[in-house]
Amino acid sequence: MALLELKGLDVYYEDMPALKGVSLHIEEGECVCMVGANGAGKTTLLNTISGLLQARRGEIWFEGKRVDTLPAHRRVDLGIIQVPEGRRLFPLMSVRDNLRIGAYSPRVTKSTRQRLDEILDLLPMLKERQGQVALTLSGGEQQLLAVGRGLMGRPKVLMLDEPSLGLAPLVVKSVFELVKVINQQGTTVLLVEQNVKHSLELAHRGYVLENGTVTLEGSAPELLGNTKVKSAFLGI
Repeated sequence: MALLELKGLDVYYEDMPALKGVSLHIEEGECVCMVGANGAGKTTLLNTISGLLQARRGEIWFEGKRVDTLPAHRRVDLGIIQVPEGRRLFPLMSVRDNLRIGAYSPRVTKSTRQRLDEILDLLPMLKERQGQVALTLSGGEQQLLAVGRGLMGRPKVLMLDEPSLGLAPLVVKSVFELVKVINQQGTTVLLVEQNVKHSLELAHRGYVLENGTVTLEGSAPELLGNTKVKSAFLGI
């Protein structure tokens, strides 16, 4: 049984289809990437899994239970946690308080202090700056803070939306290294990225989304070697 499974999702913005018959599965402990061009439907997919958007047709199953009828906060309670594109931090709040907000779910509130210590140990650059307001951090530090906030909720599946967007190459490397560590520590990851090479090198499997439809799927090495992927995304 897959940890997360989508079955034939159709999602619309008014009368405009954004996702068409999307099906995929993610096994516990996997890192799976979803790649595609701007406007392909990647963020729509994550928002639908999170409950921020509702599918017109199709089903979402998590740990063997159907969850597409649940509101977004209940999905967070179950361990489905999204780190949104653009970070969405509270800019005038401290690093520490931004992290603590990620532990509001009843499932984790009793262990907030312990979890905070764990995340700050994982992200020592934030530990040194935990009293600073988020606005004063660099772009890369803000992205790490957004990921750390997501981790505070003890996700069973962590969904990352374009974590490398707008970052310098050296910082991108640090972000992907963090994602690798998170996955190696046992957290299942669904990674949405335009940086196809980096994400496929990190992931176990991948899906290609084009115009709201899954057009390719396979192991990461298979997709990296695929002629269509090379031509469309790697410039080879």
